[in-house]
This record gives sequence, structure tokens and C-alpha cells, in this order.
Amino acid sequence: MYIKILFDRLISFLGLLFLFPLLLIVAVLIKIFMPNGPIIFKQKRIGQFGNIFIMYKFRTMNVNHSGSSVSIKGESRITPLGEKLRKYKIDELPGLWNILKGDMSFVGPRPDVPGFADKLIGNDRKILEMKPGLTGPASLKYANEEEIKFL
Repeated sequence: MYIKILFDRLISFLGLLFLFPLLLIVAVLIKIFMPNGPIIFKQKRIGQFGNIFIMYKFRTMNVNHSGSSVSIKGESRITPLGEKLRKYKIDELPGLWNILKGDMSFVGPRPDVPGFADKLIGNDRKILEMKPGLTGPASLKYANEEEIKFL
């Protein structure tokens, strides 16, 4: 287990170092094309053992919207630049900071927003024993999450 923790932190540090020019370019593009609001989107998520942490992503939506926490493709609140960032998963790169801090791992269950984990019962609660991941089974299964049609 310690090797995984060391691996996660070392690779996230190297990733942040190596990807710094790209992160900087994306930050500048967000400020140019979406000037009203922060560059980084912060959201409370449920981590290991049900602990709350702040997850970081590049902002892909307009700031003042009244939508749900789930977004779908083609929504007006997602900006054209945000659409591209989401398509190539570039919006997820600030999550490397969460891995470096120890809030997340590279691979693990998707971190939920508060409220969903509270509803887990029985064996389903075992998922909270794991560190959430930047990628994992849900990320692969729902790679194009914004294209899912909700009833």
C-alpha cells in the first residue's frame, strides 16, 4: 500500500512539473475566453472513509448558472472552450494536485458529491474505504458522461 501511495505522489508531482506549460496555457485561455470567474473550479467531494475534500478542475462552465451538479452535452452553461477541455479530459488535470496532497489516487472509485455517499447501505459502503481516483471503472464506463440522456 505504501508503494501505491509513493507511486501516486511521485507521478503526480512529475506530472504537474512536466505538464506545467500546458496547465499555464489552459489557465490563460480560460481567463481570455471565460473572463468572468475563477480558472479553477472547486467542489466538495467525498473521499476515503467519507471524509470531505475539495476537488480541483479547470472551470468549463459559465459561473452564474442554476443547473444541477450533473451536466450534459450541449448545455448552454458549458462554454465552447469548456467543451474542448472536457472532450480531451484536460479539465481533470488539476486533480493531480489532489493526488499529490493525498486526497485522491490515480485509480479508484469516482468521488461523489456530498449527499450521494450518505445513501449507501450495507456492502455498498465499502467503497468509502478506498481512496477516490482520478480515473477508475466509472470514468471508463461513462467516459462520455455528458452525452448520457437523463429521463
